[in-house]
Amino acid sequence: MATERSRDNATKRPSETNFEDELDVGDDYVPYVPLAKRRAEKYSKLISKKGADFGIHSSNGYGSEQDSHGASLHNSVRAGSSGANEENNEDEGTVPNVGPLAGVSLIEQSVEIRKAQVNAEEQKTDAQRAMEEEAKILAAVTERKQLASVEEISKGIVYRDPIKTTWRPPRHVREMTEEQLAAVRQKYHIDAEGEDIPPVIKAFRDMKFPKPVLDYLKNKGIKMPTPIQMQGLPVALSGRDMIGIAFTGSGKTLSFTLPLVMRALEEETKMPLAKGEGPIGMVVCPSRELARQTYEGFMALADMLHKGGYAQIKILLCMGGINMQDQASLFHGGIHVVVATPGRLQDMLAKKKFNLDLCTYMCMDEADRMLDMGFEEEVRTILSYFKHQRQTILYSATMPKKIQDFARSALVKPVVVNVGRAGAANLDVIQEVEYVKQEAKIVYLLECLQKTPPPVLIFAENKNDVDDIQEYLLLKGVEAVSIHGSKTQEEREYAINAFKSYQKDVLVATDVASKGLDFAEIHHVILFDMPKEIEDYVHRIGRTGRSGKTGIATTFINMNSSEQILLDLKHLLKEAKQRVPPVLEALEDPTEKYKDMGVAGGCGYCGGLGHRVTECPKLEQQQKSKNSGMMRPSERAGNEM
Repeated sequence: MATERSRDNATKRPSETNFEDELDVGDDYVPYVPLAKRRAEKYSKLISKKGADFGIHSSNGYGSEQDSHGASLHNSVRAGSSGANEENNEDEGTVPNVGPLAGVSLIEQSVEIRKAQVNAEEQKTDAQRAMEEEAKILAAVTERKQLASVEEISKGIVYRDPIKTTWRPPRHVREMTEEQLAAVRQKYHIDAEGEDIPPVIKAFRDMKFPKPVLDYLKNKGIKMPTPIQMQGLPVALSGRDMIGIAFTGSGKTLSFTLPLVMRALEEETKMPLAKGEGPIGMVVCPSRELARQTYEGFMALADMLHKGGYAQIKILLCMGGINMQDQASLFHGGIHVVVATPGRLQDMLAKKKFNLDLCTYMCMDEADRMLDMGFEEEVRTILSYFKHQRQTILYSATMPKKIQDFARSALVKPVVVNVGRAGAANLDVIQEVEYVKQEAKIVYLLECLQKTPPPVLIFAENKNDVDDIQEYLLLKGVEAVSIHGSKTQEEREYAINAFKSYQKDVLVATDVASKGLDFAEIHHVILFDMPKEIEDYVHRIGRTGRSGKTGIATTFINMNSSEQILLDLKHLLKEAKQRVPPVLEALEDPTEKYKDMGVAGGCGYCGGLGHRVTECPKLEQQQKSKNSGMMRPSERAGNEM
C-alpha cells in the first residue's frame, strides 16, 4: 500500500504533491495570502468606507472589488510607509494609518507645494520683498564674533550683573516718579533704553562732585550739564555699561572723564597705589590727536583736585610717536588713568610695562570709527588682559545700529543713551553746499576764507591735496599749517598747538583732525571735497558749532562726488532744515519709492538717509577691502601709529 502511494506521488507534479501533503495536515487549513494582497484588500475596504472623507471616490477604480487585484501593487506601494505598523496591528484587526494625501503621488504633492510657495511669493508686497532682501544682506555681514576676550569666550564666562559703586543720586532725585523723569528726558530730547535706567540729573551739584570739580567747570564756563551729560554722567557714576550717542560738540568727553577721575580718586583715598599697580581705568582713542586732547583734559581735572587738597591722580599718555621715557617717572608709583591708542596700548601690555589687574573702567571714544578703521582685533587683545569684570562705555556721534548690536556683545545690561538721531548733524552748524569745478576749488578757497575771521579749518580727502592747499595759502600770504598721517608726531603737535593758540590762522588736515578734536573758537570749517562716507561729513563739520556756539560749514561738491553720498547729503540737509542747493534737488531720489510703501528710510548698515543697504557704498568698500585682505592699512598707520 505504501509502495503504491509513493509511486503515485512520484508521477505527480511537485505543486500537486505539496498541495495534497498540506491537505493531509487537517481540515483547518487556511490558504496563504501574500502580504501585499492583504494590504490591498484592506486598503480597498478603507477607501470604500472613508472615500468621502479623503476626497477619493470609488469611480476612480481603486475602491471597487473587481479592480482590487489589478491595483494591489499600486496600493501596496502607497501603504508601504506604514507597513511596519500594519504588520504589527494586522492580527488585531486595526485599521492602518492613512493620510489624506495617501492617494496622491509624491511628484503631485511636490508640484502643489511649489505652487503654494509661488502664490505666497506673488502675494508679497514690494515693501516686504525689499525688507526681506535687506534683512538677508545685514544678516550676512553681521559680525558674529563676540567682542570679548579669548579667555572669557573659551571659559564661558558671562557677567550677569553690572559693577557696583558707592555713588547714589540725592534723595530728591531718587524720589522722582517715572512720569517726572520721562518728562525731563522728553524736554531735552533724551532717549534712554535699558533696564533700571539711573535717573536724569539737571545739576552738577546734585551729582555729588567735589568743590574743585565744580570750580573747574565754572572756570570753563560750564554752568549746567548738556543733555548727554544729564543722563550719561549718572549712568557712568552708577557703574552701568553704556552706549552714548550725541551730536558733535555736545560734551561727550566730560561724560566719561569725570566718572573715571572720581573712581580713581576714591580708590587712591581708600588705599594709595603702590609701584607697579594700576591703572584703575583707561580711555582708548582712534587717533593721536584725540588721545592727546583727552589726556590734557584729564590733567586739568587732576591738577584742580590736587590744588583743592585731594590726592594726586597720575595719568599716562600711551600713543605712537612719543618717547615713553619722558613718562618713566610715572612708573615709579601707581598709575590711575591710561589714555591710549590701540596699537601702542597693546604693545605696552605685551611688554608688561603695566597690567590691568585693577582696571575696572574702560571707555572707547569714537567707538564706531575705531572699529571701522580695523582696530577690532587690537581691542579684543586688550580685553584679554583684564582679570575681572569691567565697566565698558562707548561714545560716538555716529553709531549705526549694526555697530550698536555688535558692541552689546561686550556689555552687561547696557543703557543706550541717545540725544537726537544717531548720525545726525549738529543743528548749531549752518551748512552751505556749493558746486565748484575741480580745477577751480583751490582758487575759490581764498573767497571762502573771507566769510568769517580766523581761525578756519580746511579738510581734504588725501594727503597730497593737504600739502598743495597749504603751499598755495602760504604763497598767498595766509598763515597756514597742516597735519596728516605721514607727518611726524612733532610736526603734528606743533601744527595743533600753533592753531589752538591762534599763532596760525588756518589748519589744513585729513580726517585725523575730524575725530573728536575740540576747537572751541572755530567759526568756519571748509570741506575741500565731499568725503566718501556721510559719517565722515558729520564728524568734519562738527569741529565748529561746539558748546552751543554757532558755526558755518562750507562744502565743495562736483561731478567727482558719488551720487549715493550726494543723496545722503541731501537728506541730511533736509533733516537739519538747511538750504538744499538746486544741484542736489535735481537728483532723483530712489528712496522715495520706499516711503510710498510705508518703509522707513535710511541704510541699516551705515546710517545714511539717502540710500538703502542694497546700494551702501561703505558696505561695498569694506567688502572689497575684505576680499583683497586689506583693511585701510595706510589710514590705520597714519592715524594711530
